[in-house]
Amino acid sequence: MIFGIIILQLNFSCKTQYYATDLNDNFTTEQISDLNKISDFFKNQMCLNMDSDFKNCYERIPHEYLEATGKGFWTNIDFEKQQELYKQISKSTFNEIWMFCKSTEYKTGKETKSLCANSTGKYYKYLSNLGNQNPRIAKYAERINASGDFNGLDIQYWNVLNDKKHFDLNNPNIQLILAIHYLLLNDQEKRNEKWIAE
Repeated sequence: MIFGIIILQLNFSCKTQYYATDLNDNFTTEQISDLNKISDFFKNQMCLNMDSDFKNCYERIPHEYLEATGKGFWTNIDFEKQQELYKQISKSTFNEIWMFCKSTEYKTGKETKSLCANSTGKYYKYLSNLGNQNPRIAKYAERINASGDFNGLDIQYWNVLNDKKHFDLNNPNIQLILAIHYLLLNDQEKRNEKWIAE
């Protein structure tokens, strides 16, 4: 029993150490603090502040039911609180992850402001570095580079639930990637601002 606990602590310690190393290789101290805020915000929104670890929380979300109703689970994120989160992180951190771009509605031609991926920022470099150890994240980074965006099809809930090797929900890197991915999808779903060229 004690041996098992020691192994679990060492495993968590190693994951945390790699997470810190990966972040330190790509971000400033202030940006790392902001990334932790982003991850914590996402986990709190998804788990409704329950005393549950993220892995158990994510596995308990009724993904299939929500998909059947036409809404991804991320649409439960409070968008007003998400916008407040943006104000709590530095502009520099925001710009290393996301940028605003113009979207045009197919039927109406209406131009709106949309949140997109920054495929040349530090976050993209971070994903590329993680991809050296995780081929699934490497593929994700390649698609972001090719399209300039986080596509909802790039990480499906069933990928995450079924591919435990590449999507270890106890890994802080995977938690951060999911947070940034799903916050972007939520923003794209709910933002309704007219595009104004800057």
